[in-house]
Amino acid sequence: MKLLSRAFASALTLALATPTLLTAAGNDWPRFLGPTGAAMVTESKVPLKWSDTENLLWKADMPGPGASSPIVLGERVFITCWTGYGDKPGADDMRQLVRHLLCLSRADGKVLWDAKVPSAAAEDPFTGFITEHGYATHTPVTDGERVYVFFGKSGALAFDLQGKQLWQTSCGTSSGQRRWGSAASPIIYGNLLIVNANDESQTIFGLDKTTGKIVWKAEGDFGMAYGTPNILKRDGVDDLVIAVPQELWGMNPDTGKLRWYATHGLTGNVSPCLVPGGDTVYVFGGFPATRSTAIKIGGKGDLGPKAILWDSSSSTYVPTPILKDGHLYVINDQGFALCIDAKTGEEAYRERATMGSRGGGKPFYASPVLIGDKLVCVSRRNGAFVLAAKPSYELLSTNEFASDTTHFNGSPAVSGDLLILRSNKAVYCVGTK
Repeated sequence: MKLLSRAFASALTLALATPTLLTAAGNDWPRFLGPTGAAMVTESKVPLKWSDTENLLWKADMPGPGASSPIVLGERVFITCWTGYGDKPGADDMRQLVRHLLCLSRADGKVLWDAKVPSAAAEDPFTGFITEHGYATHTPVTDGERVYVFFGKSGALAFDLQGKQLWQTSCGTSSGQRRWGSAASPIIYGNLLIVNANDESQTIFGLDKTTGKIVWKAEGDFGMAYGTPNILKRDGVDDLVIAVPQELWGMNPDTGKLRWYATHGLTGNVSPCLVPGGDTVYVFGGFPATRSTAIKIGGKGDLGPKAILWDSSSSTYVPTPILKDGHLYVINDQGFALCIDAKTGEEAYRERATMGSRGGGKPFYASPVLIGDKLVCVSRRNGAFVLAAKPSYELLSTNEFASDTTHFNGSPAVSGDLLILRSNKAVYCVGTK
């Protein structure tokens, strides 16, 4: 309870918006991990095999690297990257750091516009774990009228669909103890843009998406919570839910006030997003030892120890798992593919997916995407693995772009029958030729 008592000592403003949840068209992938944050589509004709010469519809070279994921709105693809500092040898002047929001044509990958945002504050230096993901890690989000980005110490920004910047709001310029940078992506709830600025200010912000004005903010000691929050409906009520070290929080998305919380055993940083499953939420992550837990939500205040349905050492460090037909499908930091029974926490299988032979570090940052009954798992250095989404391990195909040896850190987007991937070098569109 000590962590919780520090977490909500903020003053909340009034003039709150009435929520209307975003709905997406069939080809749209409007936010991190898709329309609902579950990273799944029920039907698509994305091919099982692709390479530099097979089923690659287009490739768009980027001005610089990035770890964010692409999003799709109609015939536009949006992606972020950065240039000027740390992006190439000799780029060692932090004052030259620029972030980019690019709009690409979904049809052919042509760059329609490139909105450049100079750094508004001194960043953490390009050393240590910053070199693993860089300065463009947060995935954009769109409501169909504007595109919103979070650029860490440079704040949250809104752009119209022609690339004009509409507003910019600072969300803090501090750094976490480990100076790893931040990663959580913004989400939309009604007229609010919700930003987890854990690294910059240990604050969750509710911003007016039209003006950028701070509507509410919830401050606390949760600087190691790197996951993107989500909106879950419980008993007809919308909760803003986020996993932080040692606790799961359910907040009022209109005000930022805490409604309920549950204590769990995941310490250190919590990077994966929570996985919703009806009245149960699955939480993964932790450091130095990763764990997973199933938590039954509902009620008010402290949900107590009875809310913990199971706890397991089977887990993942960064990628967010997929829940399908009573099983959790996991790609973890050791390069293993896991299938976990969602009712018991017991493993159905554990199989080596990749050794991460192209260099060191974690072999997976990207989260898997479920397309029908197939899982697309993009590794950082060793291609993409397509697995059958069933409780017995079956590798259907392995695919790579051999000409691109840079890191693939972003999670893929699915748009109709297209799969859109990004590396530190380029954006790729895969589809049946």
